[in-house]
Amino acid sequence: MFILPPPSPPFTSATTIAARSRHHQHHPPAISATASVSDHLTSSRRYDFSPLLDFLSTQSSPPPPPDASPPSHLDPAELHLAESYRAVPAPLWHSLLKSLASDPSTLPSAAALVPWLHRHRLCFSLDLLYSILIHSLPSSLLPSLLPLANPSSPLIFNALISSSVRARDLPSALRLLSRMRSLSLLPDPVSYSILLRSLPAHLPPDPSLIHRLFRDFLSTSAEPDAALANDFITAFARAGDPDAALSLLATAQAAGLTPRSATLVCLISSLASDARTLEAEALFSELRLHNLTPRTRAYNALLKAYVKAGALQDAELVFDEMSRSGVSADERTYSLLIDAYMQAGRWESARILMKEMEMNEVKPNSYVFGRILASFRDKGDWQKSFSVLKEMKSNGIRPDRHFYNVMIDTFGKYNCLHHAMDAFDQMRADGIEPDVVTWNTLIDGHCKADRHDEAMKLFEDMQNSGCSPCITTYNIMINSLGVQEKWEELEGLLERLKLQPLMPNVVTYTTLVDVYGKSGRFKEAIQCLEEMRSGGMKPSPTMYHALVNAYAQRGLSDEAINAFRVMRADGIKPSVLVLNSLINAFGEDRRDAEAFAVLQFMKENDVKPDVVTYTTLMKALIRVEKFEKVPAVYEEMILSGCTPDRKARAMLRSALRLFIRTKGTVTMKIPRKACAILLVVSKGSSIKRFIHLKNHK
Repeated sequence: MFILPPPSPPFTSATTIAARSRHHQHHPPAISATASVSDHLTSSRRYDFSPLLDFLSTQSSPPPPPDASPPSHLDPAELHLAESYRAVPAPLWHSLLKSLASDPSTLPSAAALVPWLHRHRLCFSLDLLYSILIHSLPSSLLPSLLPLANPSSPLIFNALISSSVRARDLPSALRLLSRMRSLSLLPDPVSYSILLRSLPAHLPPDPSLIHRLFRDFLSTSAEPDAALANDFITAFARAGDPDAALSLLATAQAAGLTPRSATLVCLISSLASDARTLEAEALFSELRLHNLTPRTRAYNALLKAYVKAGALQDAELVFDEMSRSGVSADERTYSLLIDAYMQAGRWESARILMKEMEMNEVKPNSYVFGRILASFRDKGDWQKSFSVLKEMKSNGIRPDRHFYNVMIDTFGKYNCLHHAMDAFDQMRADGIEPDVVTWNTLIDGHCKADRHDEAMKLFEDMQNSGCSPCITTYNIMINSLGVQEKWEELEGLLERLKLQPLMPNVVTYTTLVDVYGKSGRFKEAIQCLEEMRSGGMKPSPTMYHALVNAYAQRGLSDEAINAFRVMRADGIKPSVLVLNSLINAFGEDRRDAEAFAVLQFMKENDVKPDVVTYTTLMKALIRVEKFEKVPAVYEEMILSGCTPDRKARAMLRSALRLFIRTKGTVTMKIPRKACAILLVVSKGSSIKRFIHLKNHK
């Protein structure tokens, strides 16, 4: 017999309900709705659902659709059964449904119960019943459910979106959101909050995805509540777009919405990553304005800003303030300050701080040594990796996954792949399983060293080990196959990507445009651009730079200028990189007048030319044999504040050599104020004898 007690209080567990005896005041143990009949067959229970479940399990025909009209004739036995449950309250039906759906063995009964309740008008509403059913399903069954789902209300859509998130299938969740809009059902703030909170906590979200969701929400003309505003601010901050987060924060505060402490801390950390100390300080002060006491995470976020900016004295002041305020420093606090000391070359100060950690019962862990190793890596002292490891072991600390990842990355950056593989083998020997960061670092290191076959083998080993590739892994492999021009393998990889619960991001499309463009496959590059737009993603300046640069390498200046116009139509401000590529396109096409027109455009639109700009212009003049104009461009470069690099000086020498062969002797002078250069060139004499470049100190 299947028995459930009367309705329990609102916060009773979904799968158990406390039974209440009719004649006793004590509370017997909780009873599971899916437990065996013999365990729960007692005379003191109020409702017995065993007859109903027996009836549902014997129904061979599929249940009618949810929108079907009630039947005109019913079997008398079924009608009598339904009438016997007429007094069962709705919360008890909900509990029964949750219990049945949570166990695969009783899932068919749960699926049959919903239409049965609707047919006999025993419980309302149908949308709520289906929502409960979807929420209660095990995650393993969700992938097979989503393609068959035919939701008809925002409540069911939200349940399906939440289920997609639980199944780690973000693309399905986004498709459900689009489908919701196509049915003229406006998503509510809950739909967007569910999606934003589903983003992996260990990886920064794709900025284009967050902007897409935000634009989509704005198009509903709905007002965000406090929870959704906080979720969007946090998502923008984690995506590395603090400007969007600050703008939304200002709008939310103007509407009277109060940010959470965790939201402000996340935004401070995002500003810290860009070394924006003034804004980080202002937000930190705002915590106190909202009567929120800064805790360790908040101080760490501010400390990170000073460390990034190289402000060691300010970082030490924050550390002292923590002590005065009674806020305990943790491993993260000490590792940040150790970072600051390492950047300043104060290794002894870092060692003293590590001793202080031990005195304060904060034992230096593997993460702290990982930060020390990262500091050496960033300064190019990769050889000190071994001494860091030795020091670590002398302190009795075993390396963890983070430390090994930093070590592998250090060796990979300096093309010491044999050391990287040794560290990888030692990591496994220590019983530490590589994660997706480990594999990505190894694969990327081999690709950058042009060892693409080994990279592909590592990619296969990664999957065979049970570690699922992330979108970053696919981006690395897309670039590897594109560089090798293995187009069939690349198409196969893209097909494999479509079968994964992963979404291509801006880096994916930018990489594709870059590899297709450099190989002259402009049709495929444009298709990637259109596919990105159709997916609701906005092309980035980096993508347009890749496309314009690809056209420039082929001397296709008309196509390059068309791509530039499309970029401006998309509302993207041209960067110096894109404009330099456009100059190069005109130069390769022997259109020096248009190349200098781009320089004029830069000046009129507050885009500061750099040394690459002027070097590319000099190359354009040399291509059309206007050698005598090159020194003037060189002079303008110096006067604009750009320091000539080796390539710029080589371009000037090249122009003068070619000028000698055609024009004879020439004397040119560049103002001593910027750089004293006196060039006296005489036909028939050695260039080395007459060209003298002297930097003005």
